[in-house]
Amino acid sequence: MAWPEGYGKRVLAEVDSTNAEATRIAADLSGPEWILGLTQTAARGRRGRAWVNPLGNFAATLVMRPSETPDVVALRSFVAALALYDAFERLTGTSAGLALKWPNDVLLNGGKVAGILLEGIGGPGGHLAIGIGINLIAAPEANQVEARAVAPVSLLAETGKRVSPEQMLEALASAYAEREASFVTYGFAPIRQAWMERAARLGEVVTARLPGRDVTGTFEEVDAKGNLVLMTAKGREEIAAADVFF
Repeated sequence: MAWPEGYGKRVLAEVDSTNAEATRIAADLSGPEWILGLTQTAARGRRGRAWVNPLGNFAATLVMRPSETPDVVALRSFVAALALYDAFERLTGTSAGLALKWPNDVLLNGGKVAGILLEGIGGPGGHLAIGIGINLIAAPEANQVEARAVAPVSLLAETGKRVSPEQMLEALASAYAEREASFVTYGFAPIRQAWMERAARLGEVVTARLPGRDVTGTFEEVDAKGNLVLMTAKGREEIAAADVFF
């Protein structure tokens, strides 16, 4: 797979976190750039949670400067999720067992194999950091994740395929560039449709945990704004941000 034109690449032997590195270098970049950290000393996931990242797993961030409004920029979590799905499929030769979990996880055989973290840099109109963590060779123990959360799995254990961080970066960067081009050219509609075709638990009952309350209902769709749409006992509810439990 050829490296996508117009995207920079830097590979660091050690870094505190690739999203933190993105914040440090963003102002000096002339275009989008991928940062791969072979070792992270202060990795983190959503809501400031620790992200376990042993040597051989994947930790990278794409830093870019989008031109859209913040609500549109946030839809790149779906772009990144599809790119991850594509990269896994290309590297393993199959999509069997792969699914996308709203808002920003990739599942393999029902377990979480990858997560995505979007962070803004410099306020509205600034840069966007898309952080991606993948359990390539090892996954955290079940007691290291939140209760009721999807159990973590590794690509190696589930498929027998050993993929290096560098190989994953090449595949992911290529796949992302293709999905990004579609998003910029045609908008969210085709991205949304492709994501829905790969969605985990579509049509099933799930629970969304919001601050102070849980919402349980049938997962109907992701709407044109990227919201999770649940049909609950009280009617249709559109959820912009939450942790989802099966």
